Amino acid sequence: MKLLVISDAPDSGLWDYFSKDKLQGADAIISCGDLPANYLSFLVTVANRPLFYVHGNHDARYEHQPPEGCDCIDGRVVEFKGYRILGLGGCMAYSGGPHQYTERQMKRRIGRLGRALKRDGVDILVTHSPAEGMGDLEDGCHQGFGCFRELLDRFQPQYHFHGHVHLQYVPTWPRVRQHGATTVVNASGKYFVELPDRPEAGKNQRRGLKGLIARLPWAG
Repeated sequence: MKLLVISDAPDSGLWDYFSKDKLQGADAIISCGDLPANYLSFLVTVANRPLFYVHGNHDARYEHQPPEGCDCIDGRVVEFKGYRILGLGGCMAYSGGPHQYTERQMKRRIGRLGRALKRDGVDILVTHSPAEGMGDLEDGCHQGFGCFRELLDRFQPQYHFHGHVHLQYVPTWPRVRQHGATTVVNASGKYFVELPDRPEAGKNQRRGLKGLIARLPWAG
């Protein structure tokens, strides 16, 4: 399975000069937030592929003009081609605007997903903000969430896709990081990720996570 992950800034090669070969055979598109609704609507139409998205802190406009034909996974666990994908949009609260959360509020959002997480875990975490200490910044707006780091440590998903911290903010920072078993990708602009077909053993491994997940502090 191949994914195109995008965030924060439209890619001119995909929008102004689109051709299907630029999708490089992607099976789906995942947006990590802060992209114009008409950009997402355009991509899902011309690509004819599913597009999943979470909200960024600048996506209040989606309330009046949501991306047409796209699937919002913010606060949900969905399955695509055998991979369980958890979406958690928004960033650390800094101005009282929409899609901003305190650490406690974000932890509560995760807590409301307890049953879905207990069943089979998660293979891909999609967020707007990074996890604490993994590609975040020190200012209030761009601080990462500690509870995201807890999710990675507990579930060890294969991938964590995020945006929010544009790569040009710190040009020397890597786009891809490794945290334990999880590959963390800053999706700023665009990036392609290829995953193996979901092996049958993966389902057994996820079932084996039940005991581990039950020990989560928010699992109840």
